Amino acid sequence: MSEQEAVGFLEQERTLTCATAGPRGWPHLMPLWYVLREAPEGEPGPRLWSWTYAASQKVRNLERDPRASVQVEAGELYHELRGVSLECEVTIHRDSEKVAELGLEIFHRYAAPRGEPPVESLPPEVAEMVSRQALKRVGLEFCERHRASWDHRKLGGVY
Repeated sequence: MSEQEAVGFLEQERTLTCATAGPRGWPHLMPLWYVLREAPEGEPGPRLWSWTYAASQKVRNLERDPRASVQVEAGELYHELRGVSLECEVTIHRDSEKVAELGLEIFHRYAAPRGEPPVESLPPEVAEMVSRQALKRVGLEFCERHRASWDHRKLGGVY
C-alpha cells in the first residue's frame, strides 16, 4: 500500500492486534481499540494510540521491553485480504488527565458504528466512567519504526 492507502486503511479499521514479548519469551497477543494522532515533525506516522489497564500483562511486557508489533487487517476471502503491520517502540503514558483525554477520544471514535458519521458528543456518564477508569489505565503510543502492508485486491486474481 502507498502511504496514503495505509493511512486510509488505518483510519477505516477499528481493532489492532498488539504483540509483545511475554514473561516466558512467547508472543503475547491482544486486541486493542485505537485512535490515530499526528506524529511529531520528521517522524513516521500517524501514530496509533490505545489505552489499557496499567496492571495488564501487555504493560508489564512493555515495561521490560518497549518493542511491539501491531497488525490491523481486513478481509475474509484470500483475494480480499489486506493489512498493515508495524514494528514499534511503545511509550507508556501515565498522566491520568492525558489518559482520560485519550479514553474520551477512543470512546468518541467507537460510539458510532462503522461507516456512520461520528457522534456529536458523548453522554455525560461516559465522560464520568472514562475519568474513573483513567486512574487505573495508561496510554500506549505506538511509534512506528518499520512498516509492511499488503492488499490482495491488487493481485487481480494472480497468486
